Amino acid sequence: MRPIFAGRTANSTLGSGFFLLATLILSSLVTVKAQEAGSVGSGDQSAMKNPVRASLGGYATWLHMAMFEKPADPWINSSMLHNRLNFKAYPGSRFTIAIEVRNRFVTGDMVKLDPSYVPGLADDPGLADMSWNLADGSSYVLNTMVDRAYIDFTAGRFQITAGRQRINWSQALVWNPNDIFNTYSFFDFDYVERPGSDALKVTYSTGPASAAEAVVKTDTENRITAAALFRFNLVNTDFQFFAGETDEKFFTAGMGWSGALGPYSIRGEGTLFSPFEGSAEEKNTLIVTAGVDRAFSDKITALAEVMYSNNPLSPGSFTDLYGGGLTARELAFSEFSAVGQVSYAPMPLLNISLSAIWYPDLDGFYAGPAIDFSMAENVDFTFLWQHFSSLINTEQTRMNLGFIRIRYSF
Repeated sequence: MRPIFAGRTANSTLGSGFFLLATLILSSLVTVKAQEAGSVGSGDQSAMKNPVRASLGGYATWLHMAMFEKPADPWINSSMLHNRLNFKAYPGSRFTIAIEVRNRFVTGDMVKLDPSYVPGLADDPGLADMSWNLADGSSYVLNTMVDRAYIDFTAGRFQITAGRQRINWSQALVWNPNDIFNTYSFFDFDYVERPGSDALKVTYSTGPASAAEAVVKTDTENRITAAALFRFNLVNTDFQFFAGETDEKFFTAGMGWSGALGPYSIRGEGTLFSPFEGSAEEKNTLIVTAGVDRAFSDKITALAEVMYSNNPLSPGSFTDLYGGGLTARELAFSEFSAVGQVSYAPMPLLNISLSAIWYPDLDGFYAGPAIDFSMAENVDFTFLWQHFSSLINTEQTRMNLGFIRIRYSF
C-alpha cells in the first residue's frame, strides 16, 4: 500500500470491471468442474492422462498501516483487504493464456485526507486502461486492476508472449536499472508480483544457458520502449547485454551479471540513458549497482548492495522517495547509495529481518525491521516497520510507517 498516489479516474468503465470479474470467476469454475467431470466421472481412461487444462490460485490479505512522524503525533490509519486471482488456461501444449487480477478495498484516513489517492488507484500507465474504481465514498474505495493478461506461444526454441506481462531483466536484488520496462519500489513489499507492461516479447533460446530476447512496449501516451537483449554464461557467470530506446526519448544500453565467488553470490547491472537529439533532456544518466549476498547457514542470510548515479533525481516530496522513481532512469536519489539486509530464521516458521539504506546526498537513511511468522498452513503473519529520515527540499523529513498483514494463500 503506497501512502500517496496520483493519477486519473476511469468511472466510465464500472460495468466493464464487474463484467471482467464475473467472467473470470465463472469461466474458472466452469473449467475446473468440467475437468473433474471429464476425468473422474466419465470413465474415459484417456481423459485421466490429459494434463491439467486450467488453474486458479491466489491469495487474500488484510493489511493495516499506521503512518506518523512521531509516536505522540496523530496517526494516519488505513486498512486494505487485498484479493488476488491468478487464472491460467492451457488450450494446447504450446499455448498459455493468463489473466491475473488485483481486487483492493481500502478504507481509512488515507482515502479521506489525500484527494489524489482514489483516482490514483484507477490510474493505469499501460496502453490498455484496466484499472477501475468500482465504488468509492468519503472514506473507502473498491478497486479492480488487471495487471497480467497475456497469451504465450512456444514452438521449439521460440517463445512469443503478447499482452500485459512482467518482463524481468534484472540481476540485482534491490535496485534494478536493467528493468527498463517495469520498475518498482523496494518499499512496496505487499506487491510481490510487481507491475506489468503492455508488450510483445520474442525469445529465442540459443543454448542451455543462453538466449536472445526482443521486447516492444507501449504505454498510455503511446510512447514506445523497445530493446534487444542477449544473455549467456561464461566462467560460471551469467552475463547479459542489451540496447534500445526508452519512451522514445533516450538511447538505452546496459549490461548485467550474476555468479558465484566461493560461498558468495555476486550480482550487478548498469544502464546508460542518453537523450536523443532534440530531446528536452540534455544530460546522460548512468546508473550502476553491484552487490553480494551469502547464506551463512540455513538460518542466517545477508546481502549488501551499492548504487552509483551521475544524475540522481531530487525528490520533491516524501512520496517521490517512497515511490522509488517512475522509471529505471529515476531509481537514484543520491550519487551513491548503499543497502544492507540480514535475515535470521531461529525456527522453520519464523523469520526476522532488518534492512537499512543510506542516502548520503539527502543526509538520510531508511531502516526497516520485519517479522514473518507462519500461523498455519497457507496462513502467514507479517509485521513491518519502515522508518525514513532525510533532507527533502532543505527540510528534515522523518516518517514512520507500521504495517500488520495477515495473508491466506490458495
